[in-house]
Amino acid sequence: MSPVPEEALRELGRTEGGAEALRLLVRDQHTRRLVLLRALLDAAADTPPARRPPGALARLRDDWALLEAAERADRTAVRTVLLYPLAGPWAQRCLHGLTTGAPDGGDSPELRADLDHFGALAASAAIRARLPFTGRLTGRGGVLVLPTLGALRTGRDEPVPVDVTLRGAELTLRQADAAPVTVRVYADNPDNPASADAAAPDVPVIARSGDPRWLPVLALPPVRPGAAPVPLDDLDPYRTAGTGAARHGLSAVTRLDARHRTAWARSWAEVEPLLRTGGPYRAEETATLLHCLVPLAPPPGSTPAGGGPAQCSGTRREAFGAVLTSRPATAAAFASTLVHELQHTKLAALAALTPLHHEDAAPRHFAPWRSDPRPFDGLLQGAYSHIALADYWQRIALAADRLAARDQAWAEHARTHEQVGAVLPVLAGSGALTKEGRVLVNEMIAVYHRLADHPPPPGHRARAASYVRTARMIWRQRNAT
Repeated sequence: MSPVPEEALRELGRTEGGAEALRLLVRDQHTRRLVLLRALLDAAADTPPARRPPGALARLRDDWALLEAAERADRTAVRTVLLYPLAGPWAQRCLHGLTTGAPDGGDSPELRADLDHFGALAASAAIRARLPFTGRLTGRGGVLVLPTLGALRTGRDEPVPVDVTLRGAELTLRQADAAPVTVRVYADNPDNPASADAAAPDVPVIARSGDPRWLPVLALPPVRPGAAPVPLDDLDPYRTAGTGAARHGLSAVTRLDARHRTAWARSWAEVEPLLRTGGPYRAEETATLLHCLVPLAPPPGSTPAGGGPAQCSGTRREAFGAVLTSRPATAAAFASTLVHELQHTKLAALAALTPLHHEDAAPRHFAPWRSDPRPFDGLLQGAYSHIALADYWQRIALAADRLAARDQAWAEHARTHEQVGAVLPVLAGSGALTKEGRVLVNEMIAVYHRLADHPPPPGHRARAASYVRTARMIWRQRNAT
């Protein structure tokens, strides 16, 4: 019996997904994260002493004990940290280092740094749970990062010990030869003194200090009332670790100054109305699935301020809930980026829950949105995200008052709709789709035909068809097929 009810599968196939379907994906991903963390601790215990840094196992057990104490104080606070999207890449990298490292790799600085980061996660969980504690952490690369909260500037690239103490709502960070930094930890509204006393579930926690050495994580407002704020995380050391970002067309991560943070916040403020216009489920899936934005540097072709047409974005399967993106030039482009990337999030989570096909991974297929041959799974992922974009841009076009905005939306719709039409026959013709995969593809085909009920102006259709024909011709020349 499939772990995914057929109605939920059909909803997801239409790139929709009601509350229960989305919760099913989230629950499964969260369970996988907790199993991964348990596997990490077990691997540390099973790894021969020569292959792990001296004292690492004792330190891990101490950190785990702090996590357990914090969970007894506030389970929600601990899960917020452990299920944070960027804790996934860290856990996988750490587990890989423990299980596949060289026999004499116990003094590997990378593995030592990865294992030390568990202490920062445990400390962040204790801080969120308001559990008084004292511990010693290690800053690296000029900062000590407390995931989900912020970072202390240490001013030194080499490893720096930092003593961390939490008493009530006051966090104190001390490093040798420097004055201590005091950070005030608030729940909800930092201007309301009562909010420092206790944090209710799902209430945002804010860590602020008047000391410029403390860098807080910027929290963007919730997409809708009752949802959680969205961290704009330019601090976490694992935000692109191991992605091979340049290989996938992504620019480097960036650290935001006050001006750029303001620009991101301004763009974000205009996104929610566009998500609602772009479909009755877009705001809900964003509120449910998006738990972190990682800002990337503007790619080549952008203006120095990050504007212009050029943009890049991506997701990571091991960082469920995170979207990596350079700042889009317009709010409509920002919303479309979320629509695009969250479809990848949904489909990857669905494929982890139930197999969708048994095709091999050979890169052989033409995709109008890529210049290189794609494996079947990549073709399915791309078609799924592009059919959602075609739906989004059509709704934006039909609702637009201004001619220029309507014209641009129709152009985007026509292009993405034509691109999907070029690859749907390949997906539909596969004999390796599972029963669940067949339902998914059939629903995608139904959406494709439904969108044709409101065609774009003829000029846009003609240009889109020419665009795809040209892309196919170039692809064949480049790939000698």
